Amino acid sequence: MTLLTARDIRELAADIGLRPTKQKGQNFVIDPNTVRSIVTAAGLEENSNVVEIGPGLGSLTLGLLEAGHTVTAVEIDELLAQKLPSTVEKFAGSDAPFQLVNADALRVTTLPAQQHTTDVAADTTDSAANQPDALVANLPYNVAVPVLLHFLETFPSLKTVLVMVQLEVAERLAAAPGSRTYGVPSVKAQWYGEVALAGKIGKNVFWPAPNIDSGLVRIDVTLTDRDPAVRRRLFTLIDAAFAQRRKTLRAALSGWAGSPQQSEDLLTAAGIDPKTRGEALTVADFERLAAVDGEASAQGPPAEDPSQ
Repeated sequence: MTLLTARDIRELAADIGLRPTKQKGQNFVIDPNTVRSIVTAAGLEENSNVVEIGPGLGSLTLGLLEAGHTVTAVEIDELLAQKLPSTVEKFAGSDAPFQLVNADALRVTTLPAQQHTTDVAADTTDSAANQPDALVANLPYNVAVPVLLHFLETFPSLKTVLVMVQLEVAERLAAAPGSRTYGVPSVKAQWYGEVALAGKIGKNVFWPAPNIDSGLVRIDVTLTDRDPAVRRRLFTLIDAAFAQRRKTLRAALSGWAGSPQQSEDLLTAAGIDPKTRGEALTVADFERLAAVDGEASAQGPPAEDPSQ
């Protein structure tokens, strides 16, 4: 198998009249060694069932196939989606374990069973046999975090995630409590498992070269309990806590709790100082506070004093 070189990438783009645009976040990896480094950083188990988002012209797709993995690629761009199957056939062979879903990744809720074909409709019936155990992708910068969280939520079968994103976003996802970059993406991603920076990627391995460096983020998924109600309650709390970063949690969560006093009561019950700011809380702290709120909601409002 041969991986795509800079010359290959430009020839493939010329074949379909493609001019990469910043609006679509189109920056294609042109260095085979970088592709192999990304696949290695993922540390996937042998013969993993990988879902790749935004395969573009196929650089990473071929790298994953070369490593012996099965690949389901999700591509929203029709022009790229039409070209990718022939590229895979040319460079990896007609029997490569690859299939394509031409759809918006943010709308994908199921994946088709592997049929060793390169033209599978996005609405094909889901199969338990094709639940992905890994997500490896060079995510478009403009939708990286929403797409990542959507797939973590939608596919609990995922065990490993390795995504390339804007370096600033990568650092934010892996940030620890108390740091300036710790925020909503950090807490939500870290709720699913252990998040870590897995490397930095320079500008020169892309065509066209972006204005910023990229970073690799690895997530070892440990959470198996995905109760939707628990997640919604927790994520609503996280959003509220960081909506006004400079305010104490007592003030920042007043709308979420119903009033500043109710906010203070819930925080105190969860063992959290009401004067603390959201950036100081760990995922476990947020979970504990959400659980306390859930218990309070289940009990309902306090009974009125009949003597009043």
